[in-house]
Amino acid sequence: MGRIRHKRTHHARRDISRGARTRARKLDQDQVHTNLTNPALRSELEAPSTLDPTKAGLGQFYCIACDRHMPSASHLETHQRSKLHKRIFKKVTEEAPFTPAEADRAAGLGVDNRQRNADSTTAMST
Repeated sequence: MGRIRHKRTHHARRDISRGARTRARKLDQDQVHTNLTNPALRSELEAPSTLDPTKAGLGQFYCIACDRHMPSASHLETHQRSKLHKRIFKKVTEEAPFTPAEADRAAGLGVDNRQRNADSTTAMST
């Protein structure tokens, strides 16, 4: 192996920095599941009372499962027939969303109920 260049090796990788941004972050799976199962939230998202000029289609054509605004009703219908939408919708509806308790267990914050030797408990207390 030859020598390694130590300078001029940094490149501003746009895809990595764009992926880390939270500006255009989509909703998490449990939030989408809540939006789909709660009738009040679902009706408000499907038929908004006010128009939003910052969103595509003025915020009228919204896919709840994919968390995307479409420019027109025909685009929304085409999107709902797509494989991507069907895959996301199936994932959201069939799988149970994560709970905070499940997240704590995954992080290692569960209850520790294992038995300990009498020697180790007395050594710790002294």
